[in-house]
Amino acid sequence: MSDTDPSLPGQLFIVTAPSGAGKSSLIAALLKQDPRVRLSVSHTTRAPRLGEVEGQDYHFVSPAAFLALRTENQFLEWAEVYGNFYGTTRQSLEDLQNQGFDVILEIDWQGARQVRQLYPESLGVFILPPSLETLRNRLQGRGKDDPATIEMRLSLAQDDLSHENEFEYAIINADFDEALRDLAAILRAARCRRACQYPRYASLLTR
Repeated sequence: MSDTDPSLPGQLFIVTAPSGAGKSSLIAALLKQDPRVRLSVSHTTRAPRLGEVEGQDYHFVSPAAFLALRTENQFLEWAEVYGNFYGTTRQSLEDLQNQGFDVILEIDWQGARQVRQLYPESLGVFILPPSLETLRNRLQGRGKDDPATIEMRLSLAQDDLSHENEFEYAIINADFDEALRDLAAILRAARCRRACQYPRYASLLTR
């Protein structure tokens, strides 16, 4: 059961990583153990991968439908990644926050920049692999991409890594369980910030 308080808007966390660093797996594990967290489901024009579910992993839309939403200014952020469009609608984010849930945005550094211009109070977490060789092995091991695509992802990963200094927190995903504990600890600590707790105890201070 969730112990969210709908009278207090949830917090916003941005989680970013190079492809293959383990970002999606860490977020999925966190969602299973923390009922106060929800993942904002993005729109994308890429085709679903094996096992992905519409409305749960992404909202899969055509390029024309995506561009129509963009023209209507529905997106909080959007970006083109590996030839496909990705975007987060403002409504989906605010609906979850207004229910008292903390919300994770799983987006790239370009999207993170756009979001933080509108939500400067959001907290950014960057997930890193322990080495580029480990990243290569993970990309090869998941069996989703051909060799040329893997090399492209590795090249782009180095550009992604150059933006890690734009985030408050960094987690090196060398050991999955430890990285998951680190991610959970960041959310727990953020909830204990005075600005977040004050509405819950303000009445104790009145005289």
